[in-house]
Amino acid sequence: MSDWMPGPDTDQHGGAADPHEEATEQGTEPDEVAGQSPVPSFDPAPPAPLGVGRTPTGHAGVDARLERLADADHLVADGHTEVYEDVHRGLREELTALDARPAAPGPGPAPAPAPAHDNRS
Repeated sequence: MSDWMPGPDTDQHGGAADPHEEATEQGTEPDEVAGQSPVPSFDPAPPAPLGVGRTPTGHAGVDARLERLADADHLVADGHTEVYEDVHRGLREELTALDARPAAPGPGPAPAPAPAHDNRS
């Protein structure tokens, strides 16, 4: 015969009590069991702004491209590449436009010939 009796750390069948099972029976969430750390989540964190400041340059085209970077704040990491490539392409276009020199004024239309004067009189 055995004098064994279930204690607070065992279930009635002699096994160790599962605090998650007890919590569920009591109507609380498993991570709310007193004295235990919350169960870690292995799900990826939702997108969050990086908090990187963007200082206006005074050039409207460049500033618009820099503001486009804010779109990456609301995307998961896989979506950042598309935004960065778009911004990079736009900045290259802006720089190329700055390097393009306006065409030098050409001779333009030929001047009208001067009226002929008849000096015979």
